[in-house]
Amino acid sequence: MPTYNKLVRDRIPEIIENTGKNFSTRVLDNNEYIQELKKKSFEELQEYVDTNNNEDAIEELADVLEIIHSLAEYHGASIEVVEEARKQKAEKRGGFKEKIFLIEVEDE
Repeated sequence: MPTYNKLVRDRIPEIIENTGKNFSTRVLDNNEYIQELKKKSFEELQEYVDTNNNEDAIEELADVLEIIHSLAEYHGASIEVVEEARKQKAEKRGGFKEKIFLIEVEDE
């Protein structure tokens, strides 16, 4: 039996159960949960980085966004609150649409 030891989506146990396979799970405490969410964010982002086409990229971005929703909720915020923070930051510092690549800044 393969060992995974990782955070999975809520319906994964149900999906596995429907295959007739045996499995084991446990519910994480809050400290474990945030640590596993952080690890999962890197995993999902790496899966996005490894994509080679738009369709796969969108699928992986959806996973990244699901993690962001969960992280926001863990920190007591909604995705709308995160979006508002993003907008404020974009207003002050801009976004990434202009594709600007900073090469160097002269020291004084």
